[in-house]
Amino acid sequence: MLFPTLTPTAPDLSDAIVVGDDRLSREDLVGAATAVAERIAGARTVAILARPTTDTVLAIVGCLIAGVAAVPVPPDSGARELEHILGDSGAQAWLGAAPDDPALPVIPVRRYARSWHRHPEPPESSTALILYTSGTTGLPKGVPIARHSIAAGLDALAEAWQWTADDTLAHGLPLFHVHGLILGVLGPLRRGGRLLHTVKPSAENYAAAAERGASMYFGVPTVWARVGTDPAAAQRLSSARLLVSGSAPLPVPVFDRIRELTGHEIVERYGMTETMITVSTRADGERRPGWVGLPLAGVETRIREGDNDLPYDGETVGDLHVRGPMMSSGYLNQPGKSAESWLSDGFFATGDVAVIGSDGMHRIVGRRATDLIKSGGFRIGAGEIETVLLGHPAVDEVAVIGVPDDDLGQRIVAYVVGDRVPDDELIDHVTAELSHHKRPREIRFVNALPRNAMGKVQKKLLD
Repeated sequence: MLFPTLTPTAPDLSDAIVVGDDRLSREDLVGAATAVAERIAGARTVAILARPTTDTVLAIVGCLIAGVAAVPVPPDSGARELEHILGDSGAQAWLGAAPDDPALPVIPVRRYARSWHRHPEPPESSTALILYTSGTTGLPKGVPIARHSIAAGLDALAEAWQWTADDTLAHGLPLFHVHGLILGVLGPLRRGGRLLHTVKPSAENYAAAAERGASMYFGVPTVWARVGTDPAAAQRLSSARLLVSGSAPLPVPVFDRIRELTGHEIVERYGMTETMITVSTRADGERRPGWVGLPLAGVETRIREGDNDLPYDGETVGDLHVRGPMMSSGYLNQPGKSAESWLSDGFFATGDVAVIGSDGMHRIVGRRATDLIKSGGFRIGAGEIETVLLGHPAVDEVAVIGVPDDDLGQRIVAYVVGDRVPDDELIDHVTAELSHHKRPREIRFVNALPRNAMGKVQKKLLD
């Protein structure tokens, strides 16, 4: 059973779900979501405009009760992207809120309707969600996620993070990605704990959640960076049990700042829409700044160059492959692209490059296409240079890329947000800490870095 705690006979938990100022007890959630399930019975796939509201939660849970595949749609989707998602997923209707000129029938979510009908548990192999990847090029790809994958992924994280029904999770992440939706909403429902969704992931809102008993916090690196600039708010998070960061690499200076202000070392983890979370530091283990931890229970990893396995020496950079029970089985309607990433031996080629230490700890260098720089015959990870530059007091944000160079193959260019100090000062700062060949050849100051909805820097939009 995906949600053993969501039954009419389960003990009630007041305010099981809180989104902003709106509250749902466990009884409210079960009754209203079951009423949603009654209205969509017999449907195959429905689209949900995934605004941060209790109606979105009720729509998602109603689909899971009814065994209807839910397609969470980013509320800011453009017309072309929206048309693609609806057509590609085969959505038959909007459930709950809908955009202007919805093009599909709209089924309302009635917040105060109640039903106590017992629905049979859908097959574990059935598709629960179709999530769309936030790629930097081309239209997003649909990723069907089965019920058993959600259960396996959440249970592996519960073991690693010692996540129980006693925990109250707080976050303000979007409800259309793995991080905010599967981990951030379905996780508390599977564990039986509470969720405080802050709507906006601000330092002030996270601090307010501490007063409401939050014991776990989820955030992306930009959120933790903002928390680090508000010492008073950050210190109120000291009472938490666990702070978790994901969706992009956490800069070491941010890790250090949060530790200084809260006494907590942030737990980092690694995953993708296609695989969910496969690697994480543990609640009871080492949390090494810049490293994302160990494979979760049931997960295997490897780094390769072509068909050759590479050593786990903490230095060698290779293509990261993962295999585990929480993975999806392929892209929707794209067998060719699926075959490129889902390999014949069951591993998934992530497209990321990584380093694995002799102790099994993983460090993600970044995307092969944008973060692995081949300069002067050397394989260089952009993240290593970014971390050093972020240690300079003039640098607020940075993105490092390789640009074509007739002599070097690629030359290292750093895009910097911050005070405009002389280029040589930043270049010398890197040279003092890293090998000479890893120094930027050029510094470009910008007002902001291009980011997607999850806060990830879109490096392909640079240069």
